[in-house]
Amino acid sequence: MADTDRLQVRLVTPDRILVDQSADAVEVPARNGYLEVLYGHAPLVAVLGPGEVRFHGGETGEQTYSIGRGFVEVLPERVTILADSALKPQEIDVAAAQGRLDHGHQLYNEAGDDPEKYKQAEIVIREAESRLESAKGK
Repeated sequence: MADTDRLQVRLVTPDRILVDQSADAVEVPARNGYLEVLYGHAPLVAVLGPGEVRFHGGETGEQTYSIGRGFVEVLPERVTILADSALKPQEIDVAAAQGRLDHGHQLYNEAGDDPEKYKQAEIVIREAESRLESAKGK
């Protein structure tokens, strides 16, 4: 595959640019399931949920990042991922993620009749579970 048939990919958080390179394919955790992007993909913008972003091929080979939430912009030759947080699996503090999961369960149990509190608790739980799953795959 020629370099011209590779995606230019950026993974950006509020405090840093983690990835700015080419890749053969990118998998992102869209809110309704994973989406794989190849060179020439139709343009789209999607909301991302917690999960793993996977880069295949390209300059540095296979890479994985655990992200919180965010957005992805896909153009035929470029993918830009804007995430609220992103960590490599080996950077994840498992004890902190487990503590966050426990906190999410506590929030859920204390939500009472407030649907918004349930929604917030579920977000905390999903993000913590995602981090723990990524850490297992180190």
